[in-house]
Amino acid sequence: MPRRRSTAPASPRLCGVDEAGRGPLAGCVFAAAVILDPARPVEGLADSKVLSAPRRTALAEAIRGNALAWAVAIATPAEIDEINILRASLLAMSRAIASLGVAPGEVAVDGLHVPPGVAAPCRAIVKGDRLVPAISAASILAKTARDAEMVAMASRYPGYGFESHKGYPTPEHLEALGRLGPCEIHRRSFAPVRLAISRRALAFEP
Repeated sequence: MPRRRSTAPASPRLCGVDEAGRGPLAGCVFAAAVILDPARPVEGLADSKVLSAPRRTALAEAIRGNALAWAVAIATPAEIDEINILRASLLAMSRAIASLGVAPGEVAVDGLHVPPGVAAPCRAIVKGDRLVPAISAASILAKTARDAEMVAMASRYPGYGFESHKGYPTPEHLEALGRLGPCEIHRRSFAPVRLAISRRALAFEP
């Protein structure tokens, strides 16, 4: 599902990359890649986690409208279960970068690891979403895209409360998981989901 916009010429640009959704028990992990336009700065960029939801939404619109290039991509729950959440996060990042339509001159990634298969020089920056505006922009796009997806999933899988907790292991979510069992988008490699599966299997044993 990569989504992208690009108006950038093929010249060296700094691409910021970040992910959203490593911790939840359900849903895809999202990643975004952003090349900002120095001539059209977006004011107020910050780590998405410190921004209110309305502010994130407004900034995401500004980023999409003013960036030279941006893309959002995912790794699915099945991929997370198959290769683990870290590798799936890096896979989503690689997909976002590849979907830009522009070859970045340099890639700056939030965290400790860089995604595989990227031709441009990559560097990992701890707390990069606070330090590098392009990474802040990527964190905002990834977070808002994932939140919107989880609200949509709440209609498809009612009863879990995805619209409120976005798949994170809140008491509400854990209670629903125990009561309803996992749905199609739950990450079965995550311990609370495995536990819910085991408990339901025991409950239905003759």
